[in-house]
Amino acid sequence: MSTPIYRGRFAPSPTGPLHFGSLVAAAGSYLDARANDGEWLVRMEDVDGPRCRPEYDKAIMLALEAYGFMWNGTVMRQSDRPEAYRAALDSLKNKDLVYPCACTRKEISDSAIAKDGAHIYPGTCAAGLSDGRASRSWRMRVAGERITFTDLVQGVVSQDLEKEIGDFVLLRADGFFAYQLAVVVDDAEQGITRIVRGADLLDSTPRQICLQHHLGVAFTEYAHLPVAVNAAGEKLSKQTLAKPLDGKNPVADLMAVFGFLGMTSLKGNDTSVDDLWNQAIRLWSLDKVPKVRTIPQGT
Repeated sequence: MSTPIYRGRFAPSPTGPLHFGSLVAAAGSYLDARANDGEWLVRMEDVDGPRCRPEYDKAIMLALEAYGFMWNGTVMRQSDRPEAYRAALDSLKNKDLVYPCACTRKEISDSAIAKDGAHIYPGTCAAGLSDGRASRSWRMRVAGERITFTDLVQGVVSQDLEKEIGDFVLLRADGFFAYQLAVVVDDAEQGITRIVRGADLLDSTPRQICLQHHLGVAFTEYAHLPVAVNAAGEKLSKQTLAKPLDGKNPVADLMAVFGFLGMTSLKGNDTSVDDLWNQAIRLWSLDKVPKVRTIPQGT
């Protein structure tokens, strides 16, 4: 019986240019795929139409080329795939695993806060819509769902979805499909076997595993890398004014990323981008990655 090929991916959202934190996620996923003789795919997670722009999509792809990344196959874009997400939602409807919800954000604003900052849904519409209320979104039922898995960097993670998250949205009030559904459908479609990404998404992973189970798709291995944060402890992002990468000195930028990921023995002086990648791939191991969720940039 043949062993399935390793297939990894980098899936940025085109809401801004690449910065140091996104280069960490790209490099970690790339190194792990290539070190395991696997494939590495690129997917644009532009399901959130209002926040995504084509100029950022183009800038990200150009930056990946400038830093020496080479991907397999064509680039998938979520904006091209609403029919696939609709089919997945319909499958869950047929199993009575989702329900329409009429609640506005204001109406659940006094609910408890989950780890990811969202409000824990109190189940207001779980038994059906009240008279005179119209559906705004569709939610996944999670009663009795506890998800436990072992992350290859962060260790054992366990989450009681009902208590810690609540029934979560799959189709938003604005008509766009939620990230949680889209990412599971896409990873299954592309045959992703291991997801290496930032630990800011660790608390989302139990929801994705829950969806994998109910959609009948293969479970994926996970490795969540430390997230680069600023002096205030905030994740580097467009919202926190993270400095965009200019690609003028890719070797120096990559050396900083590799050091962040625990690879301190690389030689970067007078080295080409290709030679540096070859060194890094030979030396890569998830065991070297710091077992923490965040690291201040520059430490």
